[in-house]
Amino acid sequence: MSVAITPPSTGSTSVILSARPEPVRVDPASSAVIVIDMQNAYASPGGYVDLAGFDIGGAANVIGRIAQVLDVARGAGMPVVYLQNGWDGDYVEAGGPGSPNWHKSNALKTMRARPELQGQFLARGGWDYELVDALTPKPGDIRVHKTRYSAFFNSQLDSVLRARGVRTLIFVGIASNVCVESTLRDAFHLEYFSVMLDDATHHLGPDFVHQATLYNVEKFFGWVSSVADFCGSIGQLPQGDA
Repeated sequence: MSVAITPPSTGSTSVILSARPEPVRVDPASSAVIVIDMQNAYASPGGYVDLAGFDIGGAANVIGRIAQVLDVARGAGMPVVYLQNGWDGDYVEAGGPGSPNWHKSNALKTMRARPELQGQFLARGGWDYELVDALTPKPGDIRVHKTRYSAFFNSQLDSVLRARGVRTLIFVGIASNVCVESTLRDAFHLEYFSVMLDDATHHLGPDFVHQATLYNVEKFFGWVSSVADFCGSIGQLPQGDA
């Protein structure tokens, strides 16, 4: 049997979370759930991803699973951190032609190709930017704005986590192969222990894209678990024990 990986802990209560390639010990006092980009843009009909021609059919199931994870995490006293991707209304934060983001962002490219959509995608304050209704933050939850795929780039995420003594991150959200994976990779380089919940992340495109991300996470950057395993392990703790 594999020995559980044990990240640094600040509390006295922990559980063993079944994961690949080996189990991970999770202490709610030093862990947080990171919710990546569960916004109307990526998960709702009429949002940017839908209008750009991507299939959002799997997003509904992911939303329900994420809600389950968040309820269990809050009950155990784990912080919930929502990341929201987007830019100012004039898209200055998105970068101009001198930025790779200007050339690679599908939201920006779609608006340039369809000028009638200009200003609708991922602009702070707009419907597209907002979190889906089913995952509305609860009192005590944290929101962090981000302007690039990785939530650690030019944001307050690292300081928010370190101020709370967080060392273990549980990842859920969209898209597994872009914003989830790039944030998780940066977390690895910043010395966080990261666990991606496979069935609480959604990918845009063929299944092999998702499988490639799972391989990278499991082999190089962290661990992979499931909603059932997370809720089964963390749900054993008494409410408010952390």
